[in-house]
Amino acid sequence: MTEIDLQKDVQFYEYTQAADPLGRGAITQEPYAELLSHLHESGPTRIIQFDLAEKLVSEGPITSPNLSAAFVRIEAGKEIITSVNATSQLFYVIRGSGKTERGDLSIAWSEGDFMVVPGGTVMVHSAETDAALYWINDEPLLKYLGATATDERFSPTLYKAEECKRELERAAADPASKDRNRNSILLANKNFPQTMTVTHTLWAMFGLLPKDAVQPPHRHTSVALDLILDCKPGCYTMISRHKDAEGNLINPVRQDWKPYSAFVTPPFYWHSHHNESGADAHLIPIQDAGLQTHMRTLNIEFAHPVVRKALAEKL
Repeated sequence: MTEIDLQKDVQFYEYTQAADPLGRGAITQEPYAELLSHLHESGPTRIIQFDLAEKLVSEGPITSPNLSAAFVRIEAGKEIITSVNATSQLFYVIRGSGKTERGDLSIAWSEGDFMVVPGGTVMVHSAETDAALYWINDEPLLKYLGATATDERFSPTLYKAEECKRELERAAADPASKDRNRNSILLANKNFPQTMTVTHTLWAMFGLLPKDAVQPPHRHTSVALDLILDCKPGCYTMISRHKDAEGNLINPVRQDWKPYSAFVTPPFYWHSHHNESGADAHLIPIQDAGLQTHMRTLNIEFAHPVVRKALAEKL
């Protein structure tokens, strides 16, 4: 290369011009968006991408800067192949039963199971009964880095529905749960004791929103890709960029929960969860918080002073 070639991409910015690229509009904000359940309830076997590439000005499929989400619909007796350049994949079985094959490995799954699998290898999913999976992977992160997944950081792992429900019920029955901001369990893997996450990049929560409950406003640095499970009308999330001095959201947007649909909660946005339905509800937020924890940048804040005080006393 000539000296001219070596300098053709040079640019400079005065520091303050680049100090807040999001505020200046140089980079786009993670948008509000949802992927509705009717898409996976009928039609042919297919992958239904939750693709926000246009709004994120990125190569798709992409749902958040580091993660891609999709529904995988599989008709009874049919199969489908998935293959992504990713370090981590998580599948939640929305309904149905079947198996996933990867090389000489076969994983049998049924409704309510979670499975996490390294990426980079072709996987064949076949359904015994009409099935739908919620699929999250970190391929957008590798695309941004220009990297290819090679070493596998964990082994394929199956979290059975019965065990997950049992652990959540145990956490909710704990007398101390009334002082917690939420009733939930985190799926974890013994290979990642520092991040306490389901893979080294992915964070997965299985949560309960009890009837008549309100989870006060909070925010986190990671994007949440939320899958709603069972819920009745009257469950919703209020989302806002700002709060007042008392911790109340300013001009919030209401995101009504819809069973087995997914939506995005952008990073740094204050949000509260409400259940006015008269029945318990469950949800699964998936985040890139494993990566953020490793980077020492993960932060979860609570808006109301009483919640902050209770947490401070526990610490």
